Amino acid sequence: MAEFEVVRQAVISAEPSRIHGLIDNLHEWTKWSPWEDIDPQLQRTYSGPEAGVGAKYGWIGDRKVGSGNMEIIASAEREVGIRLIFEKPWKATNQVVFELNPTESGATEVVWRMTGEQRGLMRVLSKVIPTDRIVGKDFEKGLARLKAVAEANGR
Repeated sequence: MAEFEVVRQAVISAEPSRIHGLIDNLHEWTKWSPWEDIDPQLQRTYSGPEAGVGAKYGWIGDRKVGSGNMEIIASAEREVGIRLIFEKPWKATNQVVFELNPTESGATEVVWRMTGEQRGLMRVLSKVIPTDRIVGKDFEKGLARLKAVAEANGR
């Protein structure tokens, strides 16, 4: 198995608590997730608490989006941890962490990190196209959207 890590960061002109709410409440992801506009017919399910540890989100979409679920497994003032499980188009379980680091200027540096192990076809594919190159663009798009939402609603 090959381990991987994808990390992207952005500085957002909003308090950590504002950004935390957009990440920690999975219902808020529809406002900024980089995957929201891929499948207009995407089916979503939510369970557990509204936000925080135990909050769950599941999706079933077309072949581009696939299916899976995520659950918040850790939630602190400056960090949110998520277990991300893909069922289709391939099976994988990854760990996602969002770090919220206040800056001296009053903004927040948001670090989005995903780690996991590649198996089977994904391991072979990653030798041709690194996971960072595939997923990194999505993280950049998501952070740009998160920035826009947090800054627009934070004023």
